[in-house]
Amino acid sequence: MTAPQVVVHRDKELMAQAAAARLITKIVDAQAARGSASVVLTGGRNGNGLLAALAAAPARDAVDWSRLDLWWGDERFLPEGHADRNVTQAREALLDAVELDPARVHAMPASDGTNGGDVDAAAEAYAAELARAARPENHGAVPSFDVLLLGVGPDTHVASLFPELPAVRETERMVVGVRGAPKPPPVRTSLTLPAIRAAREVWLLAAGEDKARAVTIALSGAGELQAPAAGAYGRARTLWLLDRAAAAGLPRELYPPASP
Repeated sequence: MTAPQVVVHRDKELMAQAAAARLITKIVDAQAARGSASVVLTGGRNGNGLLAALAAAPARDAVDWSRLDLWWGDERFLPEGHADRNVTQAREALLDAVELDPARVHAMPASDGTNGGDVDAAAEAYAAELARAARPENHGAVPSFDVLLLGVGPDTHVASLFPELPAVRETERMVVGVRGAPKPPPVRTSLTLPAIRAAREVWLLAAGEDKARAVTIALSGAGELQAPAAGAYGRARTLWLLDRAAAAGLPRELYPPASP
């Protein structure tokens, strides 16, 4: 388990821009070292805000988009192209504007796909896709993602792992179907904590006053069953990227005064 590092930015716009610049650097470095990079995307306002900032970043063309694998941490189990699906929103924010290799864009299955309306089969299919991409040097049945992005919900949920629900208790499967999610839509697919922890780096994004309580709980020693965000960490680095509103409940010693 890596100790979390906290970076606090003035506002959500600056947070998104700084996170985009940080992500560009990480992708370029990974491609220079290994020839390719892999990133797990997140939805929500902060995940989509980061993608929009990345689309507008002057340095975005430093990335070789054709050598980037994109995965998702969770997805709403809705028909292909539905406006509420994370992949649909990601395409609108960034993906349609860059030259990706379609074979390297690993969207989670839709409810009208080959698995039909069986969310458990959809989860198994995505787990199998992850396993095929894993290499012997990776940790388990998922690739060693370079960066795994997560938004933090007001209830401390990450991906579609909600407090006390069965998915956050999963210790063996890499992907699960989720039913009865407390925010709509109730049926989803999600990476589990073991899959999240296979990433080299996990970055958690939170901005706004409505996230302050969740951030404080997750960074104050809460258990992962009660606060799933507390159980999300990377093998090499765990980074919390916040704005001042989301960090309002944190003691100043948790983050350096130099945080812009």
